[in-house]
Amino acid sequence: MNRAALLSPTDPPPYEVFNPHATVPLLFVCEHAGHKVPAALNGLGIAEADLLDHIGWDIGAGAVTRRLAAIFGATAVLATYSRLVIDANRPLDHATSIPEESDARAIPANIGLDAAGRRARQEGCFWPFHRAVAAHRHRLCQQSPKPTLVFMHSFTPSMADGTPRPWEVGILYDRDERLAAPLLKHFHQTLGQACGDNQPYTGRGGTGFSSQIHAAEPNLPHIMLEIRNDLIREPAGVNLWAARVATALRTCPHIDD
Repeated sequence: MNRAALLSPTDPPPYEVFNPHATVPLLFVCEHAGHKVPAALNGLGIAEADLLDHIGWDIGAGAVTRRLAAIFGATAVLATYSRLVIDANRPLDHATSIPEESDARAIPANIGLDAAGRRARQEGCFWPFHRAVAAHRHRLCQQSPKPTLVFMHSFTPSMADGTPRPWEVGILYDRDERLAAPLLKHFHQTLGQACGDNQPYTGRGGTGFSSQIHAAEPNLPHIMLEIRNDLIREPAGVNLWAARVATALRTCPHIDD
């Protein structure tokens, strides 16, 4: 099935590119930047409040990503559609690629979805986003052999059972510590224990699909950053944390702004 099978002419495109012609060897990626749903899916059968909650997107992550791209004069690629339509950071065969429930909330339009419906979402939303990331990575590789990729996310202040997450920022990485080591050093000096080392999630074992295919496999310097979403819900917090992350990134030897 082609893109038109899911997205109508009035639907927004599946991704946004900020600073598409920037030549700085730095690419920001935000897989969960948007909470849109194609009109054909009728809001997935859930309340708009759920789409605007953390199950629908990474609150604040897109805004921080755009601000960072502006600070560095770099390119950013951001997904438009909700992770509940299809998760751009999961393999297509993963159980949460098109989740039937999230945070104990049922997603009616995803329950019992057939193969044709899954392909429509893959071709309409998933692959166009990843092709855009790959295209801009390739463009930057033509100008610099080792551009850096930064994958931006946000996380909730507590688990669903109420267990608090004390970290303000998390540095997620697998075997590549080219950015992880200086970022951890900087944030531990400035934030102490509020910086999580592979917290609140681990980057070990190829956890991040996007970082794996776009950065780890071609051996490009990369990092996954998580910011607690209660800190970046408002513009002041977005600006503060973008500035903090920019300062931290400038301590890394592979960042050239």
